[in-house]
Amino acid sequence: MGRKSKTIVNTLLPILFFFFISIYGFSQTIISGTLKDSKDNLIIGNIVLKDSLLKSYISYTYSNNKGYYQLKLNKKTGSFNLVFSSLGYKPKTIPISINKEQDNITVNVVLQDDNISLNEVIIKAEKAVFIQKDTIRFRTKAFTNGTEQTVEDLLKKIPGLNIDNEGKIKVGNQEIEKLMVDGDDFFEKGYKILSKNMPAHPIEEVEILKHFSNNRLLKGVENSDKVALNLKLNEKAKRVWFGNVSLGYGLFFENRYETKANLMNFGKKNKYFFLTSLNNTGIDVTGNINHLINPLRYNEPGSIGDNQSTSNLLNLSIYNSFFDKGRTNFNNTELASLNAIFNPSKKIKIKALSFLNWDENSDTKTSIDNINTTNTSFTNTENNILNNKSTIAFGKVDVIYNINKNKMLSATTKYKYGDFNDTSNLTFNGYSTSENLKHQNNIFDQKIIFTNRLSKKAVYVTTGRFINEKSPQKYKINQFLFQDLFPNSTNANNIKQLSDNEMTFAGVNTHLLTRKNNGDLLEVQLGNEYRSDKLNTQLTLLNNNNVINITGAYKNTTQYKVNNTYLKGKYHLKIKKMRLIGELNFHNLTNNLNDITLNKSENYFYINPSIGFDWVINDSNKITSSVSYNTTNAKIVDVYNNFALTSFRSFSKGTGNFNQLNASSANLNYSLGDYNDRFFAYFSLFYTKNYDFFSSNSLIQQNYTQTEKIVVKNREYISINSKIDYYFKSITSNLKLDIGYIKSEYKNRVNNADLRKVTSNNYNYGLNLRSGFRGFFNYHFGTKWNTAAIKQSGFKTSNTNNKSFLDLSFVFNDKLNANIKSERYYFGNLKKDNTYYFLDFEAIYQIKKDKMLLELSGRNLFNTQKFKSFSISDIGTSTTEYRLLPRFVLLKLIYRF
Repeated sequence: MGRKSKTIVNTLLPILFFFFISIYGFSQTIISGTLKDSKDNLIIGNIVLKDSLLKSYISYTYSNNKGYYQLKLNKKTGSFNLVFSSLGYKPKTIPISINKEQDNITVNVVLQDDNISLNEVIIKAEKAVFIQKDTIRFRTKAFTNGTEQTVEDLLKKIPGLNIDNEGKIKVGNQEIEKLMVDGDDFFEKGYKILSKNMPAHPIEEVEILKHFSNNRLLKGVENSDKVALNLKLNEKAKRVWFGNVSLGYGLFFENRYETKANLMNFGKKNKYFFLTSLNNTGIDVTGNINHLINPLRYNEPGSIGDNQSTSNLLNLSIYNSFFDKGRTNFNNTELASLNAIFNPSKKIKIKALSFLNWDENSDTKTSIDNINTTNTSFTNTENNILNNKSTIAFGKVDVIYNINKNKMLSATTKYKYGDFNDTSNLTFNGYSTSENLKHQNNIFDQKIIFTNRLSKKAVYVTTGRFINEKSPQKYKINQFLFQDLFPNSTNANNIKQLSDNEMTFAGVNTHLLTRKNNGDLLEVQLGNEYRSDKLNTQLTLLNNNNVINITGAYKNTTQYKVNNTYLKGKYHLKIKKMRLIGELNFHNLTNNLNDITLNKSENYFYINPSIGFDWVINDSNKITSSVSYNTTNAKIVDVYNNFALTSFRSFSKGTGNFNQLNASSANLNYSLGDYNDRFFAYFSLFYTKNYDFFSSNSLIQQNYTQTEKIVVKNREYISINSKIDYYFKSITSNLKLDIGYIKSEYKNRVNNADLRKVTSNNYNYGLNLRSGFRGFFNYHFGTKWNTAAIKQSGFKTSNTNNKSFLDLSFVFNDKLNANIKSERYYFGNLKKDNTYYFLDFEAIYQIKKDKMLLELSGRNLFNTQKFKSFSISDIGTSTTEYRLLPRFVLLKLIYRF
């Protein structure tokens, strides 16, 4: 079988698989009936389907206010038990048998009263899961074993929730909008600060909120597929101060320390969450701070300006995608965060958030780049030692004024100050160089939102926003590598570049949503967005401290202004279980571009149409699809006219012209089952055709690279992903399968040759199996493969990498538990040093239950201090060696109060 045939087969396999799965998904058994008491009163209660041994949950539902319930499950045969329960009644278990011929089973149940008074103590039944409309409530003690230290540890035990290595929380396959405590949210998309630090023991219930609205007045009007989590505290933790303190210090090996303290109070009127942390063990306490500073919400009322920011030209950092940050983060972090929510009256809520973050990071990288392009072939070696120092201060105040039950005014003020000092000791092809980059990032952001609920089915949201962001940079390097570019400056021995990048954004938007009686929804938006960018760069050649040349071709004084006036219309047409969605967006652009040698203006009008549908076939099958045509306007990084330094040996420039790029795209998504079902599968297909796109015309030489953006016709991109989640009740374990394929075809130009076509194929496939035993032992293991292949005229290469892991957890008794984690990495194209192993452990002993704990943990016990990876691109191959945190053992004392 040829490579092309294999590609077709690999592309079609997921589609065929999900075709057969979908046929299977339409075959269901429906169990239904009524729930009553002995007096023939209808009861709201829980119905849980378990296996014949009453050990494993298979599915569950609840009866409505008319006592009726319906439990749908994919065709299953065998013996099962239906468990009925409701507060104040004795639970009842009814055995049932299901065979292949049964499509409907009716089970009507009568529950007996269960109020038993013993010395004024009433014993009542307690439900583990409760479903009511768009809310699913989980009582935590039914799913945990007491070993959970943080909220993140607890959420990993809740059915249907997935938390990745970086702490991102998903319900099924969808990331949550926010993580709330008793209905209040501190951090929006920066919820990892809460989940990674708040103790787990006060949490009594976890609520999954489906069809969630960030604006309370939009609930019931907008079509929302968002999800959020709400943590409900037990009564003992309300209106009192509580928290924990942990002190950890390294034993035996290189000294490491980890100190953390949390103090919180969640009252009815006021809530407080204070956090401080100091560590040099690689822990990222906050997750991605950018999610806190700039939470992105696309196409949501009130989200104007969320996608506005500046882009830095230079960056001294090492990016590593193979390991989680904790293995490569040589840090010295200090963090303090003070957060509060006040309710001075019934109508006013004030949320104040602040943090200070100091960090020192160091990293090393050694790389060998083999370049093989048109008329050029060479090898470059780099040995880089980086040191980064940063100070970030951030403050945010939200004021929400509920004018009345139908009107709300909210204002958000944010300010960020970031100061960074990065140095690099670099050896390039045997030449020792020193780099220094000092830069800042200062943001002021003000947003005001007025929401008016005109009626039960109509609401409008008016938003105004102003953003000012400045990102100045000062860069120096003590070597001059560009003799070929500047033949008249042979006596230069160092260079510097100053750059000022400032963005100002102002926008106003009015968004009207009207829900029709038949369920249709009309959305109309009218708005204007203005953005002004100033980019000034100056490259200077020096002999020691003496300026010898300032070149005009390497200087930019660009000002780029864009004014976008738009009218957007969107209609959701409901046809039974299907929703057709049509959208037309009208834009009128006014662009203005000024630089040293040019002054241009233009007016441009365009329309972006799209059409799609959502089809809920039944409770287990859902299909969504859309087709759109998009025109996008060029940004400041696309249009600046002269070269600017973007690394110690790279220059880039924009087109020096206005450009609007056109593309069409289509997507198809299919889901079988729900995230909390025993079987869940998801399939997605995405295709994009770019009729014109930004590509590159590069001059690649051994000592330097010059790249200018060019506009090229026709590019294609296709992405196919499928996920399967199945619970095996026989082994009480959950199996997950992931299959993905990405193909990209594009064109570029290298060393003044003709345009060349590049085809990139990427395959990934993997599985993992996690147990859910209630005993002392559990496991989690998995493996994932990634194959990349690139082809272009005269060049063809591929590479395969693998990561496997095995995690074991033990709960020996109420006081002692332990976890062992192992990982294996394999890089296929390395002839030697291509396999790496890692082992970590953690043991926790409760000195005093719920009060004092002793933890002993070890990281990288095999003491793997560096690793090599292999990657490919359209101009060659690269072998890179990174440094890893060495072995250490940490003894930690944790005290809860």
